[in-house]
Amino acid sequence: MNLQTLIPLLLKASIFLTVFALGLQATMADATFLFRRPRLLIPGFLSIDITMPLLALLLVMTLNLQPAVKVALVVLSVSPVPPIFPKKQLKAGGEEDYTIGLLVATVVLAITVIPIAMEIFGKVSGEALHMSVLSVAIIVFKTVLTPLLLGIALHAVASKLAGRIAKPMSNIAAVILILSALPALFVLIRNNLPLLVNGTLLAMAVFALVGYFVGYLFGGPDPRDRPVLAAATASRHPGLALAIAHANFPNQKLVVPTVILYVIVSSAITALASKFMKTRKTPAELKASTGD
Repeated sequence: MNLQTLIPLLLKASIFLTVFALGLQATMADATFLFRRPRLLIPGFLSIDITMPLLALLLVMTLNLQPAVKVALVVLSVSPVPPIFPKKQLKAGGEEDYTIGLLVATVVLAITVIPIAMEIFGKVSGEALHMSVLSVAIIVFKTVLTPLLLGIALHAVASKLAGRIAKPMSNIAAVILILSALPALFVLIRNNLPLLVNGTLLAMAVFALVGYFVGYLFGGPDPRDRPVLAAATASRHPGLALAIAHANFPNQKLVVPTVILYVIVSSAITALASKFMKTRKTPAELKASTGD
């Protein structure tokens, strides 16, 4: 088994365990939170599913990027919130119901959003791009909904057991994620150093940074929601992105390390932007964001 095969498998295992651990600490009310509140769902949809594909299209058409980078930006732009996202935001003080609800809402909407977006990208680019509703649904159920529902079910029937195993499961998932990311980065740096300096990092940084501030703007008046939607807009589901890339660009071997690189870049950008925005909050906003 080579790295091209092993890395996606490790990534999928990490995603499954991460979402399962999240479900162990969640309820169905958390999972359906945004679907019961359209006034919060619509801004999230506009920020994540409309603005980011348009931004990716702009970057791809205006910057002289490597083909693999263009592919990565396109597939990342139509991918929903990554499963590891709620864990980070909950640690940062995000509201549990909104944060988990945003994960569920974006992956469910992706079942229809991704096929439509790929058709639009195909018409604009002149390439035959596609991703069927069934294909996306299968990935969504395997990587997000199934482990989340299993975790929620265990939490409902054995809350003490769920609480005890949630952290170990999360730690195992983090180790697997590192094991999947390091080889991909090693291959990228060793064989394709020009890829890093030929506009790639700049394009990724712009994509993540603009996404963060667009999400912050769409997050509305609640200071607890703004940083959550900001981070969600800048972050992307690497598993779905790689599946879309494999279905449409099977010969682009550099897409895997490029997508992994974006996960790292977006995490760094999000962390820096979050710290910057915290310095700009008034004492009243800080008090509201912490729920005090």
